[in-house]
Amino acid sequence: MKSLIIIPTYNEKENVEMIIARIFSVDNTLEILVVDDNSPDGTGAIIEKLMQQDKRLHILHRKEKMGLGRAYIAGFEYAIANRYDVIFEMDADFSHNPRYLPIFLDTIKTADIVIGSRYLKGGSTRNWPLLRLLLSYCGNLYIRFVTGMPIKDATGGFKCFRRQVLESLDFSKITSEGYAFQVEVNYLCWKKGFSIQEIPIVFEDRKVGETKMSGTVVFEALKLVWGLRFRKIQ
Repeated sequence: MKSLIIIPTYNEKENVEMIIARIFSVDNTLEILVVDDNSPDGTGAIIEKLMQQDKRLHILHRKEKMGLGRAYIAGFEYAIANRYDVIFEMDADFSHNPRYLPIFLDTIKTADIVIGSRYLKGGSTRNWPLLRLLLSYCGNLYIRFVTGMPIKDATGGFKCFRRQVLESLDFSKITSEGYAFQVEVNYLCWKKGFSIQEIPIVFEDRKVGETKMSGTVVFEALKLVWGLRFRKIQ
């Protein structure tokens, strides 16, 4: 399978070169697309330099910080246009450990979507404050209750799709960001009847750089679910 990992970046110079090297050390057939939001710290320039030495690495430069959801959609459109079979979402900060990539690739053979789950048996989070963990865990319970989705970690951002799944989505109608983006895409795919498989992962909080997560994006996700519950899905 021709596989692409989409990594959105904004000020990730401390992480991006190391995460790329780690991914390629796990599976040298994978390709990576970095979607950079004009990072002031020079993340984009680092990628451009690496690309001169490795054809498996690609970049999309965006003019400004435009949000996680828009970054992934730009990556999805690139993946569809270039006919990749499997498309990953993955963070640059090592919270998503590349060691799980072979498990994703094996699981996607019999599923349409694979989600790395912190809340499945065998999964966990490390180095999170208790309040953040409770907010995330209880938020996922709430999302599952309101929407009916049989997904334990609907807000998780380590996942992969078959290209046909992404081709079925109308990206112009996806407007959410952050955690809410993950919930919205999962819900649309589930309502369209695609098979979703979760695998347990250990999620580790970033060691360097600043987190992009805030209470605002969490509450955006919790607010979104009622709109999803009554949306007509075509």
